[in-house]
Amino acid sequence: MGLEKYWATDPSDALRVRQGFTLADVDTRSTPGFEGGKSEAETSLADGASILAVLQEQLFAGNQMGDDPRRVLLVLQAMDTAGKGGIVKHVMSAVDPQGVQYATFKQPTEEELAQDFLWRIAKRVPDAGMIGVFDRSHYEDVLIGKVRELASPEEIERRYDAINEFEAELAASGTTIIKVMLHISMEEQKERLLDRLERPDKHWKFSPGDIEERMLAPKYQEAYQVVFDRTTTPHAPWYVIPADRKWYARLAVQHLLIEALEAMRLDWPLATFDIEEQKLRLEAS
Repeated sequence: MGLEKYWATDPSDALRVRQGFTLADVDTRSTPGFEGGKSEAETSLADGASILAVLQEQLFAGNQMGDDPRRVLLVLQAMDTAGKGGIVKHVMSAVDPQGVQYATFKQPTEEELAQDFLWRIAKRVPDAGMIGVFDRSHYEDVLIGKVRELASPEEIERRYDAINEFEAELAASGTTIIKVMLHISMEEQKERLLDRLERPDKHWKFSPGDIEERMLAPKYQEAYQVVFDRTTTPHAPWYVIPADRKWYARLAVQHLLIEALEAMRLDWPLATFDIEEQKLRLEAS
């Protein structure tokens, strides 16, 4: 990867959800694998940005010139203030915007509610050669749906299986899926919400409903645990990233993206034309 000097150990293994994982055991202020502080993390993030940019361009170019069907889907899930927007701003801003497809899923419209819950999701799956980012996702339909009792227990159970089937199909078609839950403590969330209330430039980020959702945090933690138990698979693993330290969460997500892209063994596509011939034509033009 070229960034090993900044990591004591590869964090991927520590962050990955496996059988027996318990969300309640995660220390939200921990920094698995990284022994430096904020300053070192900022340096590492900047170095990683240049690596990520090249890999993303190779992925994009491989499809544009060689019809490479592969793509990456980054799923971001979290409670309010955990830092999904910061991931998009500070990690994805390093790559060419034309190679990224961003989707956020709000409350379903009437048209969407008339369809199966995956209907609107399938329409936003990234194209070949792209990095797709889901800011919230199909998992809202088993998280909010379960906590708010918006669907019957039988329907929620059906959705877990539907999600696994959907993601298996994506993986089989060349999609590398990285599912991330940014895990923030109640104390840190309170501080961030208070910051939004105290700063006029952040009032737009606050909603009174944020407090209602906060009061349901124990139920959401239970719902997330079931999601991990039911939907972490070899082809679509979950990673739980401690998010009390924003700098670590951003660095960890960048690491996962770089690792996934490097595993593809990308390279620049070979020219489909005679380079020397085109040089002669250009000189004569």
